[in-house]
Amino acid sequence: MAIILDHVSYIYDADTAMAHAALEDVSLTIPDGQFIGLIGHTGSGKSTLVQHLNGLMKPTSGNIFFNGKDIHDEDYDRKALRAKVGLVFQYPEHQLFEADVFSDVCFGPKNLGLSKKETELRAYEALKQVGLEDAYFYQSPFDLSGGQKRRVAIAGVLAMKPEVLILDEPTAGLDPRGRDEILGLISRLHSDTGMTVVLVSHSMEDVANYVDRIIVMNKGHVAFDDVPRNVFRHYRELEQIGLAAPQVTYVMQELKAAGLDVSVDATTVEEARDEILKAFHM
Repeated sequence: MAIILDHVSYIYDADTAMAHAALEDVSLTIPDGQFIGLIGHTGSGKSTLVQHLNGLMKPTSGNIFFNGKDIHDEDYDRKALRAKVGLVFQYPEHQLFEADVFSDVCFGPKNLGLSKKETELRAYEALKQVGLEDAYFYQSPFDLSGGQKRRVAIAGVLAMKPEVLILDEPTAGLDPRGRDEILGLISRLHSDTGMTVVLVSHSMEDVANYVDRIIVMNKGHVAFDDVPRNVFRHYRELEQIGLAAPQVTYVMQELKAAGLDVSVDATTVEEARDEILKAFHM
């Protein structure tokens, strides 16, 4: 089943002189198992949008459905929803608070009312999923590196066994190596588990190698929604709204303009390499 947004709008400070729309008439379907990049500059509405997906925010108008049920029906169990639709906030390590890593990851499943044995089993499995070594389990999370803290925070959501994993700017503040490690981890989680993943970012470069679909937000509207190669064809329009296509897109456009017979639809370095070699008959 899918998450469906049906004509969703959200107004901050509604009924005041400060009222402004963060989302305007957004309709989307997020099917099971898809890896989605949700892209937009600061203020585009992307973070507001993802907080609607698990009921943390309620639309001013419109409806949101999960597995065929309206999540804002009076009798809907939104606590259960938040276990199924897990949200990892930007800088999630700021939410770590337990004395040691293992206790922190146990927090979520424990609050689901699970037994101590099941809670600890889930925490152990989640920490192994994110690649954290056993030696760190009983250290203070505050003694870990930035990338390790990020892994612990992700494990805390995975321990709830979500069907959908939403990550809001998961690479923010990390160095290039840490960013690549986290993106690689998210990609493996998707391929290994088949869960739906929504990766929020302001960087096309970060998502180009991983996602099946890109949704571009601009001023509360969906500007583009398509497979990466089709979105990147609009690189000039993306620039106008404060974004950019991956560097490889610009390289291929310049090669094409110089007369080389290459496809400008290459979205990864590997695809660009193959196109260039083919153009030179190598």
